Amino acid sequence: MIGKNQTCGTGQDSMPYMTCLVHILEGWFGVEQLEDYLNFANYLLWVFTPLILLILPYFTIFLLYLTIIFLHIYKRKNVLREAVWHGYEVHGMEKIPEEGPALIIFYHGAIPIDFYYFMAKIFIHKGRTCRVVADHFVFKIPGFSLLLDVFCALHGPRKKCVEILRSGHLLAISPGGVREALLSDETYNIVWGNRKGFAQVAIDAKVPIIPMFTQNIREGFRSLGGTRLFRWLYEKFRYPFAPMYGGFPVKLRTYLGDPIPYDPKITAEELAEKTKDAVQALIDKHQRIPGNIMSALLERFHKKQKIN
Repeated sequence: MIGKNQTCGTGQDSMPYMTCLVHILEGWFGVEQLEDYLNFANYLLWVFTPLILLILPYFTIFLLYLTIIFLHIYKRKNVLREAVWHGYEVHGMEKIPEEGPALIIFYHGAIPIDFYYFMAKIFIHKGRTCRVVADHFVFKIPGFSLLLDVFCALHGPRKKCVEILRSGHLLAISPGGVREALLSDETYNIVWGNRKGFAQVAIDAKVPIIPMFTQNIREGFRSLGGTRLFRWLYEKFRYPFAPMYGGFPVKLRTYLGDPIPYDPKITAEELAEKTKDAVQALIDKHQRIPGNIMSALLERFHKKQKIN
């Protein structure tokens, strides 16, 4: 109840605006102690919001793998649908050959959900599968063999990659891998180090390289791997111990750059640098730096010509 000497107007005896509003709502709805209920709801929100943001990435991974299993069961049926949560688009799908080999080199997000969407798009629009090189630690997780088979994932080595390409298949590699997933951030710095094995694979197989980058992939999921502790844990044990958070329904657009044709005169070092420059050019052209989660969310409402 409002005290005798307190009013909802202005002046020395006026009540705080929010308190007055609560009392008015109590009168409208006939509910007593509405302020206590609101305070309790605010407390629950304060407690559970961090938990939800930390759990959602791992729940997303679980749903992703569950979907892959169903895809494996019904892989002969065209049951794939638009990735609605992120309004996923691919720009430049025509650069993927209808047949024949190509090596796709992509930037690795904290969770590469974009590559899963990309594989689905290739399956829908090209009727092709794309094999991918995965980090060695994934193959050590018990029970993951079926999932890796469905994902067409392989650990390597280089000879196996060359063999797959020479057989006419598509192959994808992220030179940054888990290191890039953990250590890169909203500045989208490429973390490849001196890796050039992928370039040697392309040279040995005599195939073109197609650069690839997904806009806002770091705003969908964020990693704390860049902190000193988690960086040390990764360098020490080579396992991604760093926690992640996110699952935000940001707009994801994958951009494919112009293919880098096979050149027998180029060295692996030169080709690796050329590919890195091509991926960086896609980042510079299509990504806001530093990335911003709110802006990426608002892009869901911006109309842009959809290519695929």
